[in-house]
Amino acid sequence: MLPRAHEGAAARGNGAGLALMLAASALAGMPTAFGAAAEGAEAYPNKPVRMIVAQGIGTSVDTLGRIISVQLSEQWGKQVIVDNRGGAGGTIGAEIAARAAPDGYTLLMSSTAMQVISPQLYKKLGYHPTKDFMPLAMLAITQNLMVVNPSLPFKSVKELIAYAKANPGKLNMANAGSGFQSHLAAVLFTHMAAIDVHHIPYKGGTSIMNVVSGESHVTIVPSPSVMTHVRAGRVRVLGSGGEKRSPLTPDVPTIAESGVPGYVSTGWAGLMLPKGTSRPVFDRIYAALDKMMKDSSARELFMKQGADPIFTTPSEMLAMIEGEYGRFAQAVKLAGLTIQ
Repeated sequence: MLPRAHEGAAARGNGAGLALMLAASALAGMPTAFGAAAEGAEAYPNKPVRMIVAQGIGTSVDTLGRIISVQLSEQWGKQVIVDNRGGAGGTIGAEIAARAAPDGYTLLMSSTAMQVISPQLYKKLGYHPTKDFMPLAMLAITQNLMVVNPSLPFKSVKELIAYAKANPGKLNMANAGSGFQSHLAAVLFTHMAAIDVHHIPYKGGTSIMNVVSGESHVTIVPSPSVMTHVRAGRVRVLGSGGEKRSPLTPDVPTIAESGVPGYVSTGWAGLMLPKGTSRPVFDRIYAALDKMMKDSSARELFMKQGADPIFTTPSEMLAMIEGEYGRFAQAVKLAGLTIQ
């Protein structure tokens, strides 16, 4: 459960105050954990490692997690097993990771959902978004893409907005469920574009297949979960949610430059460890990630899935999480979501 101070800060939209509290809570426990003995660290890993992905198969985080698991398995000579524990906005998987032994054999594929969105939606979490984890590194930034079924006449965001204004309530906008990133990205878009659409939630952590089938018209989803369908021509991309065009999709205009000034909708993915992991083991994992992200072939795999590869320090990762909190707080408020 988040401390009351955190809940109050979120309610007031006090992003700066919350950021300071998150930073203090997350970093306070690290020196103690890092002071553990190095015994056995040189042999790490000497057995398979579990990577918890708190989302379903085929989602953005799952896609990136599987790339990382293969890369680390090859580097360590030990299997890194992806353990999908989706549900409840990532909170189920995050709680399992928080309660795991802090021995380096459980990694958490961290994402916007569990570290930023869910803490604003659930009053009683089974984990604290920062105090129960040790951040390793951000590994990818993902722009959300607006895609439509190719049978529709829309060739641009402006055309879609014009249709929605002429036909209020007739446009079906799919999302992966109430409070998911795709839902909040869509709510923010429709508010800023001043259009009336029908938001349709789908279970299973992804909404793209409902657009592919034509059941829904449009969705806004993280690029790694949709690039395969884009390349196959099963969906058409209208715009991206970045502040500027992604170098991975330079021909795709941003939604902001396509008629919705100021619109930004991005996500991220990184790795965390349960709090209490020893410094030597932490350092070995961090060094493996550093080596992976310096490998051009690994970076190319990320980019092929529509993710911008990055590599941060733990403190930089925490700062990025804090920065996202206020932006999503606005979308949560617009969506009319209440703390459960």
